[in-house]
Amino acid sequence: MLELLYKRRSIRRFNDIPVEQEKVDQLVKGVLLAPSSRSLDAQRFIVVDNKELLEKLSVSRNHGSSFLKNAPLAIVFIGDSSLSDVWVEDTVIAATFTQLLVESLGLGSCWVQIRNRTHDENTSSDEYLKKLLSIPEELQVECIIGLGYPEEKKPPHTDEKLKYDRVSLNSYGNKLK
Repeated sequence: MLELLYKRRSIRRFNDIPVEQEKVDQLVKGVLLAPSSRSLDAQRFIVVDNKELLEKLSVSRNHGSSFLKNAPLAIVFIGDSSLSDVWVEDTVIAATFTQLLVESLGLGSCWVQIRNRTHDENTSSDEYLKKLLSIPEELQVECIIGLGYPEEKKPPHTDEKLKYDRVSLNSYGNKLK
């Protein structure tokens, strides 16, 4: 698992190769296996492989989502606040599981934050996606993970770049190392 964490990097350029259905099926199982508070399963997911929709997803934010236009696949992560007060956390856990599973399948991915972001000066990213994807009004969109076969190769993280000063032992500010 630690090796996956070292290797996982944000990938925004993808080869024009569809993700095989077998891998899509594994990704769906992965999101459904993600834990949720009190097993309330407040997370919802939309798998998008339609090129026209992917292009429309690429303008869901005023910046930071354009790479989705060339992604062969995306998963939209949605939460139901009527089921759980920690829908954000549960949805984020599912998205994180997805990014690790993506890496283990030899694919690359990148996160697009949607909650509290804007599509344009009059519309939030959440509102834009609700209309585009027929998402019920009472649900909230947390993020989109764009994924596919990486066109770019990034070096893995290294121990030398780990910021141990962010970790304390027993009390804040007590250095771990």
